[in-house]
Amino acid sequence: MKSTQNYKGAPYITTLLSTSLWTFYGLLKPAILIVTVNGAGAIFQLTYVAIFLVYATRDKKIKTARLVAILNVGFLGAVIAVTILAMHGGLRITFVGVLCAALTIGMYAAPLSAMKLVIQTKSVEYMPFFLSFFLFLNGGVWSAYALLVKDYYIGVPNAFGFVLGSAQLILYMVYRKKSAAMIEEKGSVHIEAKGGVEMTAKGDEEAGNLKNRSLAEEKTKSLPKPSVDRQHSLKNLTKTLSLGAYELLQHSSWANDAV
Repeated sequence: MKSTQNYKGAPYITTLLSTSLWTFYGLLKPAILIVTVNGAGAIFQLTYVAIFLVYATRDKKIKTARLVAILNVGFLGAVIAVTILAMHGGLRITFVGVLCAALTIGMYAAPLSAMKLVIQTKSVEYMPFFLSFFLFLNGGVWSAYALLVKDYYIGVPNAFGFVLGSAQLILYMVYRKKSAAMIEEKGSVHIEAKGGVEMTAKGDEEAGNLKNRSLAEEKTKSLPKPSVDRQHSLKNLTKTLSLGAYELLQHSSWANDAV
């Protein structure tokens, strides 16, 4: 569509920052699995941000570019520089791990507003099932991985995401039937309203036809009828013409007899 429409660039920018920090964390540890997964995620998010900057409006493009410069260039560059130049040994992993964990918890907490809306409206319309399911799945798998490798910086935020994903799935199961009932109710109301409009239109059409028929009958009644004298004169004229024709034929037969 060559337009960003109502989408915002902040989710792509923050996810790019998160995946970039986790990639850096994996390089420090080192952990090849963390590097490959988050490195691929960083490439995807960088592509999304680039596409967003190409098709965004001028005002949105300026704000997005400014946010990219602050978070993905300035903040990320500062973290890498401070970690490499000012820290040594295990302190590097601790510093970057705490930042990654805090950012991941913030990203997992983002759907809390959607959960609040589901409870208020008693509808799961604004909380897609697959998004909640993969939030639950992602948190659970990374939590299990963190227990196996004993990495608390990975385990704590993903355990939090696992709990939130589970809560979202529970909410979905609770309010799914209520949402379906509300949709059916709205549909029936729409059908009844449509039927009422059609019946009204049909009644108006029949009333219009009846009115036109009455007008036609009134016009027919209002036409002038031939008078009795005129009818009598027409009868006399017809009789006279008939007698004249008979006398002419009789005169012709007499003439033939005379010849």
